[in-house]
Amino acid sequence: MSHSQAESVIKNIIREIGQECAMKGQTVSETLVAFMVKAVVLDPRNEFNVDRTLTKNDVQKLIKLCVSRLLDTANPSLDTIKMQVYFDMNYTNRVELLNEQHRILEARLAPVSREITDNRARTREELESIYRKIVSYVLLRSGLGSPTDIKVVREATAALQSVFPQTELGVFLSLSKKDKERQLKELTMIVTGIRLFNKDCGKGGEGIDDLPAILNEAIPAATQPIDAELRASQDLAYRYTAVLEMMCESPHRNIEARLSMLKEALFNVRQHEAFLCIILSDVITCAQEVEMMDKQFAAQIEQLKNTVQAKTAVPTSQVFPIFLALSNLWTSFQDEILLLSFLTNLTVSLQQFLGIHAQLFPDDVMESLLEGVTVKSDEQRIKETIGIKVNISDFKEQEWLFPETTANFDQLLIQYRGFCAHTLAEKDGLLLPGNPAIGILKHKEKYYTFSSKESAYVFSKTPDMFIQLIGEKAKECAELIQLLELHHQFESLAPCSQVRSGDKRSMKPITKCNSSTQTDTHILPPTIVKSYEWNEWELRRKAIKLKISSLLICSFYLPWILHKSYRESRLSE
Repeated sequence: MSHSQAESVIKNIIREIGQECAMKGQTVSETLVAFMVKAVVLDPRNEFNVDRTLTKNDVQKLIKLCVSRLLDTANPSLDTIKMQVYFDMNYTNRVELLNEQHRILEARLAPVSREITDNRARTREELESIYRKIVSYVLLRSGLGSPTDIKVVREATAALQSVFPQTELGVFLSLSKKDKERQLKELTMIVTGIRLFNKDCGKGGEGIDDLPAILNEAIPAATQPIDAELRASQDLAYRYTAVLEMMCESPHRNIEARLSMLKEALFNVRQHEAFLCIILSDVITCAQEVEMMDKQFAAQIEQLKNTVQAKTAVPTSQVFPIFLALSNLWTSFQDEILLLSFLTNLTVSLQQFLGIHAQLFPDDVMESLLEGVTVKSDEQRIKETIGIKVNISDFKEQEWLFPETTANFDQLLIQYRGFCAHTLAEKDGLLLPGNPAIGILKHKEKYYTFSSKESAYVFSKTPDMFIQLIGEKAKECAELIQLLELHHQFESLAPCSQVRSGDKRSMKPITKCNSSTQTDTHILPPTIVKSYEWNEWELRRKAIKLKISSLLICSFYLPWILHKSYRESRLSE
């Protein structure tokens, strides 16, 4: 089967699964269906052979299994997969998000810009009309007030006239289209800077919101609910972990039937925790950027006041750069407002994938399961292993990294999102936080942490076996592929965000140790240039000799050149 035929078959399967789910009252996206198809095929329990072409019976079996899993709404695993797909399709980093928003703004302003740059105004009425369009363009691009508000329009017009009077329209219209567009953007920034300065001086600012003040209130207001949700998900994760640990230690207790569901619930809250940490990190970045821009904005305003003071006229070379800087800072404030709104909405949207916990494990059920069990947080578990580390002398071939001997220790990309690699494999998917201080094992250019010294020793004896076990577990629980960041093992299920950003290579450890070096006296073979001359007088003698030779040559050929030139001029006459 050719590649195009295979794609057509897969699309038909996805379409048929979506239609069957819709007929049964469940609307699913094509992205979710595609992920589920790959997950079902990967699961060895379903006995699909990926090395041969699917038969008709295989296709029908695949469709049936996918529909069954997509309709099982009381399943934490499905909610986790939905959450991963939703986050992958909707989240983007700040650079990509802002670039996209700026592109959208340019696209929306394009018609207004063309009306100005393509205009061939001649009469007075036409020139006045195009000037009004320039004012509207400036307001739309700057975002400082509505172009339908007469007070805002008057203020923007006055600011524009101070730097670009209507009498200069003729010169503007004679420019090329590209130069017109560039000048429009520059005028927008200058007018923005003027209006912001007037607002600070109390002489204008109609329709301009106090973005720094809004952001300083909005950032804490956005951080608090994210923190609250993060703590709630972490508390659930700690409780599920405690129950699962107890069950592993006391298998005779009658809770084996809940084992699979508990693990899937743990995967769900751990994934939610991971996504909230990403969002919270972006909010913190917003706060840092706003704090820095506040200081820069105040400094630019102060510099402008010192430059202008009580002068009636100030050279444009002194004030225009400051106006441009103010405009850029204000645009950055607007960007942070947009980013904060995006992150807040994304946080709220993730809540729809957590409702299953209250149904499967209500408070009374959890209290009965936790009876006599100590619930530990990740921090408490790590504190219990403080001061414990592996002994390097016990290992001959393995390389271990420690914080006191590795410069970039905190920046290493730990496998399985920092969870204990041994516990994950040995206890069939139990997620315990690893403690890097015990020692980070470097194996085949990847780094692994462990929850105890004993786990580190056991894993290091046969690391490949445990890694394979984790891979097999991920095939059965497809949500682990993204949760544990196993995309290098399952390239077909790599999220779009990772495909866009390319292959992210882990940072190499920079180990610190005592060393000494010695530089050889002669590291290259000797080279003797016989034409080299060090004597200054000898060089002068050679230069004079060359000059005399050139003069002799010129004196020899000059009569012949003059005679030839004379003959050519006579022939032309």
